Amino acid sequence: MKTLKLLTGRALFALAVLALLLYTIFPFYIAVATSFGAGTGEHVYTPAYFDLRNYLSVFKEQPFFHNILNSALVSFATVAISLLIAVTASYALARVHFRGRTLLLLTVLGVSMFPQVAVLSGMFELIRMLGLYNSLGSLILSYTVFSLPFSVWILTTFMRGIPKDLEEAAIVDGATPWQIITRIFMPVLWPALVTTGLLAFIGAWNEFMFAITFILSNENRTVPVAISMISGDSQYELPWGPVMAASVVVTVPLIALVLIFQRKIVEGLTAGAVKG
Repeated sequence: MKTLKLLTGRALFALAVLALLLYTIFPFYIAVATSFGAGTGEHVYTPAYFDLRNYLSVFKEQPFFHNILNSALVSFATVAISLLIAVTASYALARVHFRGRTLLLLTVLGVSMFPQVAVLSGMFELIRMLGLYNSLGSLILSYTVFSLPFSVWILTTFMRGIPKDLEEAAIVDGATPWQIITRIFMPVLWPALVTTGLLAFIGAWNEFMFAITFILSNENRTVPVAISMISGDSQYELPWGPVMAASVVVTVPLIALVLIFQRKIVEGLTAGAVKG
């Protein structure tokens, strides 16, 4: 009887895993299959055959390679600025005792709950006042504003879990706060930094609302907007082949980053879950 229950449980678990894999992988499979076909209009999926015409048309008909470089520049700049500010801010919130620290941390978390559309008009006025309209700087600024609260909250939580003995020993040796952050905390926080940075990168890479609002020229557009601008021969037909080809091209770098840093991501997500 116990053996039957065990086999039934394993079978149900295997079915659940299979259903989850189909749910997550099947849309990407459809995208890849369609990218090698010639789907238009209402027909998304077409039988796949190895034809690179859709991929070539994406790069020939618009500056798509330049759009990829724009997205890479904006995403990496957002991650670098966000992590630099978040590490120093999380050190102050986790290690420095001052009045209103908890309220400030809750305020940081509350800011992250606002949807983009709620602050779109305010960000537009700020960017226009700073003279950043229709430049990549407008995207870097807006993406950093939205990625900072989450990054600060996550890194503060991780930094609170670091033993105080490490910091006290460094202070005894005459280390400055910046030396403590860079030489003591950052090596320990490496999994958390990778996880937080990757999430910020994905958010900046896929963002659409700010990109289509703050950028006008084709040369400065990022890949989500560039994909939305792909049009077919008729205004009533969407060229699914080129659209899916472009989507596959911009998805592959994200998959590669996750595969490269998957061990650090797992460490960052599970750190602090088990206290020894």
